[in-house]
Amino acid sequence: MSTLPQLTIAEKVFTDLVTAIVEGHIAAGSKISEPELAKSLGISRGPLREAIARLEATGLVIRKPNIGARVVNLTARDMIEISQLREPLEGMACRLAAENRSDADIAELRALLDQHMAMDSLQKGQAYYQKEGDLDFHYRIVQCSGNDKMIGLLCDDLYHLVRMYRYQYGMQSPRAKRAFSEHTHIIDAIEDRDGELAEILMRRHIRASRKNIQARLLQEEQGAINPAELPPT
Repeated sequence: MSTLPQLTIAEKVFTDLVTAIVEGHIAAGSKISEPELAKSLGISRGPLREAIARLEATGLVIRKPNIGARVVNLTARDMIEISQLREPLEGMACRLAAENRSDADIAELRALLDQHMAMDSLQKGQAYYQKEGDLDFHYRIVQCSGNDKMIGLLCDDLYHLVRMYRYQYGMQSPRAKRAFSEHTHIIDAIEDRDGELAEILMRRHIRASRKNIQARLLQEEQGAINPAELPPT
């Protein structure tokens, strides 16, 4: 019987830090102190530096000379630029998914949305939380595209940064039920092999999400919202 490969210390630290940063347990803009973090995690500086280097490659951490490493700040400008990139690419991912999808793909996507729908926060229209990777609707759609370059960009290079914006500003929202409904219509179009409609629906979905997150970020940047007073995510 095969067993899953064991994670190295650096890989486990990287995974744990990604979760902490994405979910806001390590605040945006905060300094990463290697000595303090190594002590709190009970590890040596070597694996920690390796993990921080990977965080830097994902865009979650920025390192500057004489300043050190800091968690990236979340700004409306950066979010808009990322969204402008995601909109056409994820739209095309939907078109390709509609062309390439199998019956098994549709069944898995439907099962995923069934899992999402069972969430109490979504039932109440308060939030639409999605775990990462295969439990994330957007991640799964891109995987179904079959385009390796697109998968590399959206599921590796930008993925954690996109999740950070979505988790901290987009998932807890009055848009929760509407966003779920939009996901359902996208799958309907993919199942019907209507690539044109699937692309249009995904682009509209990302645009609506961007406007929702942008409004909250702008309010925070203008001082209308104190981050500490935001509803818990």
